[in-house]
Parts: sequence; structure tokens; C-alpha cells
Amino acid sequence: MSSTAKTLSATPADLDFALELATIANKISLPRFKAADLKVTTKPDRTYVTDADKAVEAAIRAHIEKHRPADVFFGEETGGDAAATTAGVRRWILDPIDGTANFLRGVPNWATLIALEIDGEAQLGVCAMPALDTTWWALAGHGAYKQVGITQPQRIHVSAVSELADASLSFQSIQQWEEAGKLDSLLSLRRQVWRDRAYGDAWSYMALAEGLLDLVGEFDIKSYDVAAIIPIVNEAGGKFSDLDGNPSAWSGSSMASNGLLHEQFLAAVRGVA
Repeated sequence: MSSTAKTLSATPADLDFALELATIANKISLPRFKAADLKVTTKPDRTYVTDADKAVEAAIRAHIEKHRPADVFFGEETGGDAAATTAGVRRWILDPIDGTANFLRGVPNWATLIALEIDGEAQLGVCAMPALDTTWWALAGHGAYKQVGITQPQRIHVSAVSELADASLSFQSIQQWEEAGKLDSLLSLRRQVWRDRAYGDAWSYMALAEGLLDLVGEFDIKSYDVAAIIPIVNEAGGKFSDLDGNPSAWSGSSMASNGLLHEQFLAAVRGVA
């Protein structure tokens, strides 16, 4: 990789564009939330998809292709360029509705996740949760922020908890950990921490970035599930990695912490076969 390619980075203009994309998404998804005529189908992997998922992705993809024609796109519903790290490539990664099962059941814990990855590094992330009237975002080197409604954005930071015994843990589901062969690890970890709850989906990571939680772990995740989350967690002072400690959105596991607990967290999850 050349030194020139290595210096490429996301800009405040990219963040403005990403927030514009989130506004487009919110205008489509929120009116379909709890809609009586919501159309729901099942994908080949047995996960749900709604007409809102498809409409959001189509609108976002079209906007990117029109206004950022040199960039590439990868989305949950329509795919796109999923090539591994390539020097100089700017890739927008989208989950149009993260938490579709919540969305179709009327649970407000769902989000549109928008990331910009450059040279394989997620440098910008936006998490928009319109049912909660809240948006979180981060740009590498510029901090992480939360905005509720039209109030002024507030900078957010992870907690200062440094002992597992004082930590609050969130996970996606018991089933997910069991299918990953890590249920025993989860139960062991539960005995070591102060509190455990399965808040699930993107909100767990946003709560981590705000200092409300200290540890979040998931398995069987896709790049579009976490690419936008990585810069938000990191810029809030936390740490994100896969179970092997790699800072990748493409590895299938997701371990996020306040940073101080990260090695203890990974060791605890790895520690039980």
C-alpha cells in the first residue's frame, strides 16, 4: 500500500453527507414503523426483511451513486462491493434497518447504520434510531456524539470501570452464544460481572459509547451490523475488536468494551472451551 493511499481519511464533509443519508432513511423508515400494511418476507437465511428495509437501501444507494460516484457501496439487502481491503477504496456500508425483528414487532430498538470504510478501516459511523428520535455519530479523530431531537449534539464517552466485578455486560441473545459454542463462556462471564442484560442490536453499543454499559459481545455478525459502530465506540474512548483482537468488521464476532476492560473481556470469553 502506498503512503499516499494510507493518508486517505474521511472528512467532515463525508460526515455531513452521512447525516444527510440518515435523514433520508428516517423519512422512509419511521412512517413504516407499526404500519398496518407493512410487508414482511423471509430471506434464504431465514431472517426477516420488510418493504422498509428495501426502500431505505434503494434510496441510500441511489443517493450515494448520484453524489459520490467514485465511492463503492455494500448493503445488507442488495450487496455490492464486498472486496477485501483495497488501497484507496472508499466503501459505504449500510444496514438499512438493524433490528428488523424489533421493527416488525413494534419494538423501537432498531436503527439505520451507515459507515464509510477507507482502505478497509471504518472511519465514519452514523447510527440513527428515529423511533427514539436519537442519532449517534463519529468521525475518526473528531470524537463521538449523540443528538436527541433538535437539541444540541453532546459529546459522549465510555465509562471508567476497570474491574470486571463492577462491569455491566450486554449481549445479543443466549441462542447466539450457544450456536457459537460460547454459552459456557457467557455463563462464566456472567458470574464475574456486576450485571448482565440482553439489550441487543445497535443500542447496546450506543449505551457502551455513552458509558451506560461496559461490555458488549456478539457472534455471527456481518460487516453491515458493526461497521458504523466501530468508529463510534473507538471515538468515545472504547475499543472494538473480534474475538481474536483484530479491529475488523468482517470477522463474524464482535467484542466491544470501554477499553480498560478489553483484554479481561477477551480472555474471559476465550477462557471456556
